[in-house]
Amino acid sequence: MLAIVRSATLLGVRGTPVTVEIHVSAGLPGFTIVGLPDTSCREARDRVRAALLSSNFTWPDTRTTVNLAPSGVRKIGAGLDLAIAVAVLVATKQLPSSALDLACLGELGLDGSVRPIVGAVPLAAALDPTELVVAEANAVEADLVGKHRVRPVRTLAELAACVRGEEPWSQPPRRAEVEKVGGLDLSDVRGNRMARFALEVAAAGGHHLLYVGPPGAGKTMLAERLPGLLGPLDDDAAIEVTTVHSAAGEPLPPGGLIRTPPFRSPHHTVSNVALVGGGSHVLKPGEVSMAHRGVLFLDEMGEFSAVG
Repeated sequence: MLAIVRSATLLGVRGTPVTVEIHVSAGLPGFTIVGLPDTSCREARDRVRAALLSSNFTWPDTRTTVNLAPSGVRKIGAGLDLAIAVAVLVATKQLPSSALDLACLGELGLDGSVRPIVGAVPLAAALDPTELVVAEANAVEADLVGKHRVRPVRTLAELAACVRGEEPWSQPPRRAEVEKVGGLDLSDVRGNRMARFALEVAAAGGHHLLYVGPPGAGKTMLAERLPGLLGPLDDDAAIEVTTVHSAAGEPLPPGGLIRTPPFRSPHHTVSNVALVGGGSHVLKPGEVSMAHRGVLFLDEMGEFSAVG
């Protein structure tokens, strides 16, 4: 039997839709994952098997093939565990076929628990509107996208009970109050009239700004107050910033959306990859991306490496 469940994988700061196809057929028992999975994704076989057995399901004693489409896109991380488990349960007739209407994002623990994943915002944004099952800790992030009916679950057994109609679906927690823009304010600074004026012009026009002066002149003090001049982010900008920080695994505020312009101040010994982003296997945003819609402060700029 064939079962297909929708999910997504993270590439940099963007999500890419993934179709999880499970084919169960007669033959020697085996479980094969194809479709360019990385090591952690390939290890899903052992996590899914333990999670199913811990949740009182039966592991198929047949030949099972998992295809992660599109095959040309590298699948990274453990976020496809839940989709693989649901597809296996439907293919072996342990769950009704109505479960195939769900999109699933989540890592499975060996005890059957559903664990949160990194990048829930861009992953949810990559999927077409649907019922989206996520870990309870990812519910607020996934709900920020605003186009899904988010179904938070704690365990695989809870998901199965909801699909069968034995329990009602849980609702995403209500978002906290919108993050208030606070922190350092330019009114705290006394003197430095020309430096303050330069800061105000840079904030108003979105200009780059270079401060040159001796230690203790107030360069860092002024730079740290620039986000307060920029004002709170609008909805579109807040979604952009939140998406980048979610993809990087950074903690989000209680309200979900980041409303304060970010302020990033990397040390001058930072590596090129940490500064501009990238990576040999897993692409991650760097300090430049993390400062999107905010401030990138390069203190002691002359000490940064000139090799790019």
